[in-house]
Amino acid sequence: MTLLHRPLFTDGLQLDRHRAASRVSAYVYGNVLILAALIPIPVSPKHVGILLVVAAALSTFVAHAFAESVGQSIREDRTLTAADRRAELRDSLPILTTAILPCAILACAWFGWLEPRTAQLLAEVTVLIRIGGTAFVVRRLQGRPPHRATLIQALLVTALATAVVAVKVFLTH
Repeated sequence: MTLLHRPLFTDGLQLDRHRAASRVSAYVYGNVLILAALIPIPVSPKHVGILLVVAAALSTFVAHAFAESVGQSIREDRTLTAADRRAELRDSLPILTTAILPCAILACAWFGWLEPRTAQLLAEVTVLIRIGGTAFVVRRLQGRPPHRATLIQALLVTALATAVVAVKVFLTH
């Protein structure tokens, strides 16, 4: 229990609430958009969609970091320093990390270790589990241990994210 309920640390210092919230936001945003990229991928032995997932992650990362930097400069009423911009990039990194596991699973299909459709379904389920896990991360950041209701919250977060993805896929594909 202590492993799951310890504070988040960065460079030996506890992560402040604002930075933690930015990272969780980027994590959720990245997972939703990676899932939205995965679902419509046409699956075949020669095309498993790794490049589409990487492109979605990279473009979302750049757009999110840029938008957050603009927002921060408005909130703080000043031009951002190089350190501020690096911090925004760091806070946006969870968007990139969301693509690692789905790409690794899709690579298994590319190498022939999994059927392409199986790999795509596993990658999608993995992202859904990551989205649901956000409920546990939020509890931890709030300094509260997981509770039975946390599992229900995780399921609700997953269902809501799935609805958001369904709307995005329906409207854009």
